Amino acid sequence: MPVRSLLSLAIALAVVGCSGKEQTASDAASAVPSDAPASSAATASATAIADDAKGVSIQKTEEKDGGKWEFVYAWPAAVSAHPELAALLKKDSEAALKEERAGFAETLADSPPDCASCKSRSYGKEWKVVASVPGYLSISADLSSYTGGAHGMYGRESSVWVESSKKLVKGVDMFTSAAALDKALQPALCKALDAERAKKRGPDAPGSDYGFDDCQHVKDSTVFVGSSNGKAFDRIGIYFGPYVAGPYAEGAYELTLPVTKAVLATVKPEYKGAFAAK
Repeated sequence: MPVRSLLSLAIALAVVGCSGKEQTASDAASAVPSDAPASSAATASATAIADDAKGVSIQKTEEKDGGKWEFVYAWPAAVSAHPELAALLKKDSEAALKEERAGFAETLADSPPDCASCKSRSYGKEWKVVASVPGYLSISADLSSYTGGAHGMYGRESSVWVESSKKLVKGVDMFTSAAALDKALQPALCKALDAERAKKRGPDAPGSDYGFDDCQHVKDSTVFVGSSNGKAFDRIGIYFGPYVAGPYAEGAYELTLPVTKAVLATVKPEYKGAFAAK
């Protein structure tokens, strides 16, 4: 799917439910009776923020000197319900916006006057919830970008919000190492990847070049932690973006594998309580 179509889809999805003024902590606190105990006020404030949290969609478009620039950054209400997490993503969105604006200006300055596609840029990052278990929120970002040429690029990013430490960590960083997780997932990972390739290529497809028939590894993937029951992480998602496990035309490959005892053994001690083997 062209990146512009992906970006339009991201805009459409992000806009739904994102209208209205976001409630701040001070707004929520003002709704608490003045004679309420301080602890009650704090609890009511946190509850109001969680109940009234809205999804956020930041959208920018600019047309200049024959070029067009589009920017989208969004996250759902489930993220806004965690003010510290929302603040981190807001900071990330501001940094991305600054970089993309500068990139568009540079593109206009360097592109030939008669090359419209050379002057066009787009960037999209839309966060979604993968799973929520007690004390943790696993989220993923759909990424898309276009900087000129025949097509753009896309991919996915993984993060996990750790409520106790108010920290955002990558999915893979919940494990002792990518290599240890890779070993624990084998040979199921390679078998699952080959099965998905067969679906896309057909049983009589010729061999691929550039190592696209080889098994790929966790170090070259994006790792997601998921849950089937909302109580613990018991699923592992492995995402291989374009050009990793197959040519661009085949798109990305995403595999879902269970958390086994071998996988559980690779989880860092501080996160063990959030995982369970199936």
